[in-house]
Amino acid sequence: MNHDQFNLAQLQAVIQQANANWVASETWLTQLSPQEKRMRLGAEPPPGEATLDEREQIAHANFQTGVGITAIGAPASYDLRNVDGKNFITPIKNQGNCGSCVAFGSVATVEGTTRVKRNDPNLQVDLSEAHLFYCHAAAQGRNCSNGWWVDPALDAFKNPGVVDDACYPYTPGDQRCGVCSDWQNRVIKIPAWRKLTTIADMKTWLSTNGPVAACFKVYDDFYAYRSGIYRHVTGDFLGGHCVCAVGYSDPDKCWICKNSWGTNWGENGFFRIAYGDCGIDYTMWGVEVGAITPSVWLEKKLITGLWSINQEHKAAAYVDGVGWRYLSAENDSVFLGMLTLVTSAKASQALVNLRIENEVIKEIYVF
Repeated sequence: MNHDQFNLAQLQAVIQQANANWVASETWLTQLSPQEKRMRLGAEPPPGEATLDEREQIAHANFQTGVGITAIGAPASYDLRNVDGKNFITPIKNQGNCGSCVAFGSVATVEGTTRVKRNDPNLQVDLSEAHLFYCHAAAQGRNCSNGWWVDPALDAFKNPGVVDDACYPYTPGDQRCGVCSDWQNRVIKIPAWRKLTTIADMKTWLSTNGPVAACFKVYDDFYAYRSGIYRHVTGDFLGGHCVCAVGYSDPDKCWICKNSWGTNWGENGFFRIAYGDCGIDYTMWGVEVGAITPSVWLEKKLITGLWSINQEHKAAAYVDGVGWRYLSAENDSVFLGMLTLVTSAKASQALVNLRIENEVIKEIYVF
């Protein structure tokens, strides 16, 4: 397919001839130049990592031979957008004209996992891709033109962490690192992340822990994807791309992924891609969020400082600008006020996860 002049009829004929189970159409991306298309990607394996070509070849071979595909105990299909009617995936975003896909795929993974772990599909968690990319990636010499990789992105999520989106909203194009003045009080960290190297482990993680980050090779035909189960059939290779896998289907032999190209592309911003295709399942990355600070899901209330936990009475205390405040789940009510029984000298640095509905603590998790 000649990408200098997109030919929909030609692509549709190739898809039909290949018996590929997906629909192509004109999209907002198909008429872009090759260089503009590449700027919507940005996954670049560093030295020492398997190349994109190697990832594609090995993933395809593993799927063809059936290596590590069967996940004992995992459901045959799973979609985090519909778990007993609950959607744990945060809304689609658009990275625009910048190779920042790694930041978007990583943030989507942390956001979705946080919702899953709190069992709250309405959790208000919206983290800053701009902070992750324009600050942390930029400090490593990465930018819109040369992209990034998942391992250092998730390491940055561990330390120094990532702020909420309101603290540093994203604008495409290399921006100056410009977080808000109180960013250190709003930063969110993850304690750990893990590489998953078999399809079985990926399915098990998705169905028990949450979404995962995934990277793959993008060819010119992918920009014309409208629906169905994508499989590369024609077109030049343009670069690596990172997304967030939110589900899978064994009957359809595909992954369900959240892209960062807006809702006017694909299946309302999502796409399905065949197992083993384009290196999508050579490696995926899962994150742990058990020790994330609670400020994000308390409706952006800044709750920072040391925590003291009273497990027997299901209560917690925290320090703010006023002094100690007390949160209690006793009798399904919340008391906010001065707490004189605990001093900062006695407080521990343990973290507590709270689920609050209408100012009432419903659940407290101690780590």
